[in-house]
Amino acid sequence: MSAGKKWSGLSDRTRKLTLTAMLVAVELMMWLAGLGQVPVGALNMSFLTVPVAVGAILFGPSMGAVLGLSFGLTSLFDAISGRSAMTSFFFSYNPFHTILLCVGTRTLMGWCTGLIFRAVRGEGRVSAWKYYVAAICAPLLNTLFFMGYICLFLYQTEMVQNLAANKGAANPFMFVVLLVGVQGLIEAAVCCFIGGAVSQGVSRAVLKN
Repeated sequence: MSAGKKWSGLSDRTRKLTLTAMLVAVELMMWLAGLGQVPVGALNMSFLTVPVAVGAILFGPSMGAVLGLSFGLTSLFDAISGRSAMTSFFFSYNPFHTILLCVGTRTLMGWCTGLIFRAVRGEGRVSAWKYYVAAICAPLLNTLFFMGYICLFLYQTEMVQNLAANKGAANPFMFVVLLVGVQGLIEAAVCCFIGGAVSQGVSRAVLKN
């Protein structure tokens, strides 16, 4: 029996779990290989939103949340181990807030990305642009939730205040704009094109949607 026939003979649930496990594995391999986190100053430019976006688009909010959780756990490990300067400082300052920052915001990001795709997809065959719209939402929401949490609960910490002063930021909004800057645009572009293309290809070639 060919691989294609074996795959088509699997139940929807089995295919869903198999593809989700593969995406989690991709997430972990990107993180371990250093391909998912590129240090840029105090922050890491992250491409780990790509597998999250693909899973959320293919399987909905619940799988998006699972993949967001896996992303968040790698981020929390970086905070605990010292691989990330900013989140390591936050962990020493307040572990509870750091857990919510690293894990909670990424889980919420994956869940919301799935909800957005569900809202825009409509009935019948999905137009190509809808995959890209949903894919770009993952990095944008990741930045919004992550930096928003910092501004709401950790803005008065010594590290953030020093960064804001060095950037010449007069308020939290300008702090986010100046700190994220070009790196945020690169993250959004990469996730949009790769996440949109992969999710569209898998959806139509493998899931037959």
